[in-house]
Amino acid sequence: MNDALDRRGLALGFATYGIWGIFPVLMAELDPAGPIEIMAHRALWSLAFSALVLTITVKWRSVLAVFRNPRALLVLTTAAALIAFNWVVMLYSVQTNRVSDSSLGYYINPLITVALGVILLRERLHRAQGWAIAIATLAIVAVGVDRGGIPWIAPTLAITFALYSLVKKQIGSSVDALTGFTVETIVLIPPAVAILYLDAQRGTGTWGEFGISHDLWLASSGVWTGGALILFAASAQRLPLYVLGLIQYVTPTMSFILAVTYFGEAMSTGRWVGFGLVWVALVIITGDSLKRARATSGRARDEGRGESLESVPDLPGRNVS
Repeated sequence: MNDALDRRGLALGFATYGIWGIFPVLMAELDPAGPIEIMAHRALWSLAFSALVLTITVKWRSVLAVFRNPRALLVLTTAAALIAFNWVVMLYSVQTNRVSDSSLGYYINPLITVALGVILLRERLHRAQGWAIAIATLAIVAVGVDRGGIPWIAPTLAITFALYSLVKKQIGSSVDALTGFTVETIVLIPPAVAILYLDAQRGTGTWGEFGISHDLWLASSGVWTGGALILFAASAQRLPLYVLGLIQYVTPTMSFILAVTYFGEAMSTGRWVGFGLVWVALVIITGDSLKRARATSGRARDEGRGESLESVPDLPGRNVS
């Protein structure tokens, strides 16, 4: 980082990833609602929140424009399905006291993003990236051996979020963050309403059954999601992408600390080995990304193009949740 960095952008960036970092604590407050019910409420209340913001900012036309664009709508519908599944798995990790597994998943997400880029987009794999992916694979194996089974939560979270990032890149900056989030939420409303209706018919829903405090927590889930997204969009406008790529590690680090302290999860030797390997992999891939970013920036200056830091390679995995 340098003196030219926007301080307000930095504050907004850390606030965004900090909010995402405490999501496990907020999610725990939604108990005894199950992951599917919570996901349905999140969709409903997120739409209410984003509708309010869109009305204040007079941006409804941008949402209507997406619905007139079949390709953009298909992309965002796919993104909505991926992030909904990602959220359900994360909620499950909180409710089954496996927050450290979700933390591991978001640590390895940048590495999974690189791997998907190589496999699906035929991007060139740098030697450092290859080593980082190999070490991260060993980390998953170490955690699996320690658990006596496949640690499916971490790779599932990493893969679904990496696919979400990949899908979102298909529309690039043509759809702003708030508009994209609103459309993703709208397409989830029909299944959300169906889920809540069935819960009500079967008497398995928790809305109105555990007091006003529980209902307020369910309703607030839309505010956390939409609020964090708006903060992220504001920070992304002020900061180079490589800085956001570095700040993103705040989220899994906070989740890991919460898993050990707040949730009291036991960390065996095998799990410490797994996390240690992941941290080594992240140091390797981050160092490589920063080296290539500096080289690109230096070439731009030498050629007299005066390009901004916005043009340097992004650290893998940076996207919106």
